Amino acid sequence: MKLYTTARAPNPRRVLMFIAEKGIRDIEPVQVDLGKGEQRDPAFTRLNPLAQVPLLQLDDGRVLGETRAICTWLEGLHPQPNLMGEGFEERAFIEMADRRVELGLFMRIANHLRHAHPGLAHLEQPQFGDFGAAQKDKMLDSARWLDGVLAAQPYVAGERFTIADITAFCALEFARLMKFRAADAGLAHLQAWRDRIAERPSAQVV
Repeated sequence: MKLYTTARAPNPRRVLMFIAEKGIRDIEPVQVDLGKGEQRDPAFTRLNPLAQVPLLQLDDGRVLGETRAICTWLEGLHPQPNLMGEGFEERAFIEMADRRVELGLFMRIANHLRHAHPGLAHLEQPQFGDFGAAQKDKMLDSARWLDGVLAAQPYVAGERFTIADITAFCALEFARLMKFRAADAGLAHLQAWRDRIAERPSAQVV
């Protein structure tokens, strides 16, 4: 199998972290340089017409896009350690937590940076500065919500590490581009959780 990825990008990092937590060794990473526009090369768009990474190419030649879909496939292939829920009930609650983090924190950070960071202008044309600024404010609301969640439980979805923690951690690491640090915003529980997750070996994969 091959994973088309790009260094330091948050969605590919989510998949790489998921793979590392699973201990999967038989996936070959293939770097796609977004800065050089390699995602728009015909050789790549034949695999993914949407010109996006990550993209998992299976051994039978099929390709699977979208971060969570890739993780779902890998969870089925390598069910342990479990990261997405044992049984329908736990799966539902983990998915709820993951989606709330993805839509409320991750996407707002991404929208802010894509519309407000000059270094990402080549990926987002046109940029809308007012929209980017508004997304920063909304992201802070989500960060405060997550800080409250982590005041009551050790992990984003409850008592154990799951895919929701991967999504939230990669979001906060991406937020470093906007110079956001939870401790500076008075979010002590979120900062302590982030520092604890950063000690996991999978967090070193970028």
